[in-house]
Amino acid sequence: MDFNYVNEETLLNHFDVSVRNDTIRSLLEKYQQKSTDISFRLFNLHCHSFFSYNGYGLSPTALVWKALQNNFYALGLVDFDVLDGVEEFLTSCNLCKIKGCAGFETRIFVPQFAKHEINSPGEPGISYHIGMGFITQKVKKINVLNKLKKIAQNRIQIMIERVNNYLSPLTINYEKEVLPLTPAGNPTERHLCTAYYEKSKQQFPDEKEFVHFWSEKIKISEADIEKIITNPVEFQNLLRAKLMKAGGPGYVLAKVENFPTLIEVNEFILANGAIPTFAWLDGTSSGEQNIEELLNIMIASGVYAVNIIPDRNWNIKNPEQKQIKLKNLDNFISLARELFLPIFIGTELNAPGQKFVDNLDTPELKPYYQLFLDGAHIAYAHTILEKTAGMGFTSYWSRNYFASNKERYEFFKEIGERMTPVL
Repeated sequence: MDFNYVNEETLLNHFDVSVRNDTIRSLLEKYQQKSTDISFRLFNLHCHSFFSYNGYGLSPTALVWKALQNNFYALGLVDFDVLDGVEEFLTSCNLCKIKGCAGFETRIFVPQFAKHEINSPGEPGISYHIGMGFITQKVKKINVLNKLKKIAQNRIQIMIERVNNYLSPLTINYEKEVLPLTPAGNPTERHLCTAYYEKSKQQFPDEKEFVHFWSEKIKISEADIEKIITNPVEFQNLLRAKLMKAGGPGYVLAKVENFPTLIEVNEFILANGAIPTFAWLDGTSSGEQNIEELLNIMIASGVYAVNIIPDRNWNIKNPEQKQIKLKNLDNFISLARELFLPIFIGTELNAPGQKFVDNLDTPELKPYYQLFLDGAHIAYAHTILEKTAGMGFTSYWSRNYFASNKERYEFFKEIGERMTPVL
């Protein structure tokens, strides 16, 4: 790959969408498709982009381009609290002939489990939740999406105020030093860590002063600071853990009254022709240990699918913990299969170092490969049928035409497998 080609690729992450659109088309004119092994498909249906936070700074278009270069079969965009990249992402998937789907992730309150941790550690009643299969960012009930973003941004600004007070004289400005890190005004904790890290390098150019400052503030020995001083990713992860998570000076305790309810968010997702999706963690929380009751509540309030991050459930160093989580994973997948709930999987990509795709050929995940592939087919079929005819997985037509969840599942699975992206 020559230098000019690589240099052009960087424009895929430009904050101007027109630049990104022009660049992907230019790159495709010169691209030669590699041969694809159709016996084993690569897919990731849970990718965050730079519209929330991507560990590699990738835009929706850059995600698709990287997927194309690696012979991906399907790809899904799931940004946090926003739908800003949906149309760009689906257009890029179509251009690159990758089966695409898109949605958003957020946090909601589940009143029936108010005393139980679900999938958000240390926050009873709060659950990560997903809306999959949006076809546009021009949505009905926009007030719900605005509310989600406002909650997130209020939390970020409170966090900045608290951390600024703690780190003074090192402070950052939300408008000048945080918002410019994002293309659409949706900064996260990780953006804050980047801003504090970069500001500290400017304010303490002398390495000894830099090390001493951070050692004193985050209560880590100077020797340990020196070990990671040349690793920005590890350093910023440490800042996040020490400053912004539970026990840190910037931690903002989740208050259930600040979150929309499960039913409210599901109504928003369904009103926009998308698929309310329960985000399962690993089966170890008190809420997920009552998974049948929890799933019944989810389904009764409009959930039609589930999401799994496989790496959290098998790629674990501790053998005892690994066996526990693998057993939980198998139990949950069995339950989803019995209920004919499509399973959407992915790696998130919301932190540096995360895999771009799951190793589905490992002994731990290979038994579930076909079910996971079914999920990719169903998400794609839903997207195409919803976009072209308003006949998606959760549409009025679908809910009235199919006599059972099994019929709906099998129909969309077959359509998604047969359909090929075309311009």
